[in-house]
Amino acid sequence: MKLATRIALAVGATVPVLVLAAGWLLLLLVARDLHAEQDAHLRERADTAAVNARQLLRVTAADRPAAVEQARERQLYASGLDVGIRLTGPHGTVSGGPQPDGSVPLPTRARTPVTVDDGARSWRVLSVRVQSSRPGVQGTLWLFSPDTASKDQLALVRRRVVTVALLAAVTSGLMALAVASRAGRPLRQLQQRTSGLDPRVDAARLDHTRTGVIEVDDLARTLQTVLARYDEQAARTTEALTTARSFAAAAAHELRTPLMSMQTNLEILAQHPDLASADRDEVLGDLQAEHARLLGLLVMLRELGRGDLVEAEAFGPVDLTEVIDAAVADARRRYPTAEITVPVMPRLSVHAWEPGVRTIIDNLLANALIHGRSRDGRARVELGLRAGGHPPGSTAVLTIDDRGPGILPSQRDAVFHRFERGPDSPGSGLGLTLVAQQTALHTGHVRIQDCPGGRGTRIEVRLPVRDSRQTAIPLPTERDWLITTAERPQGFHKDGS
Repeated sequence: MKLATRIALAVGATVPVLVLAAGWLLLLLVARDLHAEQDAHLRERADTAAVNARQLLRVTAADRPAAVEQARERQLYASGLDVGIRLTGPHGTVSGGPQPDGSVPLPTRARTPVTVDDGARSWRVLSVRVQSSRPGVQGTLWLFSPDTASKDQLALVRRRVVTVALLAAVTSGLMALAVASRAGRPLRQLQQRTSGLDPRVDAARLDHTRTGVIEVDDLARTLQTVLARYDEQAARTTEALTTARSFAAAAAHELRTPLMSMQTNLEILAQHPDLASADRDEVLGDLQAEHARLLGLLVMLRELGRGDLVEAEAFGPVDLTEVIDAAVADARRRYPTAEITVPVMPRLSVHAWEPGVRTIIDNLLANALIHGRSRDGRARVELGLRAGGHPPGSTAVLTIDDRGPGILPSQRDAVFHRFERGPDSPGSGLGLTLVAQQTALHTGHVRIQDCPGGRGTRIEVRLPVRDSRQTAIPLPTERDWLITTAERPQGFHKDGS
């Protein structure tokens, strides 16, 4: 059933009810007004008739001549004028004027007028108690007036109210149908525009112009939001599938070399069971190194995939000092001979993904400890953390210094590329790629500098500081480090501020 039809039926059913309710109230008000006017007239006549009724009761009690008694009766009837009178006393009842049949029961005490019905018509009746200080002078005076709010009059009004209600039902229903059809035109137009949209096969989206109808405009905005979220989720699904395919391709390409090397070494061990002990140890060492490289490569690829797919809900307040302390403790366990210096650091909190921040620090430490050894072969690394930026305190600046041979300025962009490795590097070529990915994910900057004070390299990472009262910055819309890192320019670390 159409919305306009529903509205028409609802209005067509509601309006007659309202008309009947209003008619019923009107009947009550009309009857009350008619009775009020009539009752005031009865009270006025009762004030005059009560005096004459008391005098008549005195004459009757005193046993005066019949002529005197008849004269008092005429005075009593004359005081009633256009109303009926009935007086009941110790010596009988006298009555005159229009009144109901004597068989109709009357209220003994009706200080306010009431309605009685004798079957033929209705009467308004007022009862007045007549008393005197003389013995035997007491009785009841009734005054009668035909009920002007008669059944016929009220029945006529009721019939007219019902007729009006029936006409109102039809008229209001048709008018409501016409109005609702016109008012629902923007909704029908919106339905026509959206019925042809298929986000699976067509890139066209809802183009809505404000109609001034709040409900229709709100519905259009909701539909636009739903379609936008569908597009976003479809893009994320496509991105996830592309990432998975790239992961498989990259893994197949990069794993081929260590796997072939491992296969060669295994063949040597299998074909030469009597291999010399020194040669055998060398082959086993190569196997262990290739296995470690293989495992590291898989871990790095997994971390790149996680960074490409992480959602904004995973971000929250992260204490950089605590993360640095935990990363340094793990590094000292892995490299017990290394010298890792951590000066006193301020407590800085960033709005970040904690596993991503830990990835940055772990890979910077690993890179410095492996490639940043001094000429004597010792690994010496110093970490620093300070507040910087403009305005002051808006940026957390993390630095890692080593005492290695350094990196030429012409090569500083390339080290962030995927699978970029030195000729003698035991790593996967993804460590600094992960650093760049996570820094970009946190809308920060990473750059390579000469180490202050001489030989070595400094890698500086800047992350925005945000407290709980600030709105979290949105994540980058393009995250394809696992797919195209090596092909795109590395502009993320060129901020010299």
